[in-house]
Amino acid sequence: MKKTDPRAFMWSDAIDMLNRAERMQRQMFRPAAVPDTAPRRHRAPCWEPPVDVLETEREILVLAALPGVDPEHMTVAIQNGVLTIAGDRVLPAEFHRAAIHRMELPQGRFERQLALPPGRYEVAHPRVVNGCLAIALRKV
Repeated sequence: MKKTDPRAFMWSDAIDMLNRAERMQRQMFRPAAVPDTAPRRHRAPCWEPPVDVLETEREILVLAALPGVDPEHMTVAIQNGVLTIAGDRVLPAEFHRAAIHRMELPQGRFERQLALPPGRYEVAHPRVVNGCLAIALRKV
């Protein structure tokens, strides 16, 4: 039987704990409410989507989990080295009449800001793939 280095388990456990803490922080993120009379784009975000960020020789790739979000209700922008993904997840009309037994997907305004590695980037081609927003940031 092959013995495994216990330090690898400890490192793996530490990474898992940090990931769980980050998820909990994002789930608890609740900024001050803006009145419902304000236009949607001016309302404060109430949740952040989880993201993966990868880098290749030519681009930064960002994948944001946004199942159920209409691509028409999303924006992507880069300003001062920060990528901002924002939009709304709107509860479908038929859900307003339904008895809810469980609701785990956050609803309402979302926003996620990601500091980019040093450099200049342009948004090459954002697209929705399998319920995720895939963004390629070309290095300029």
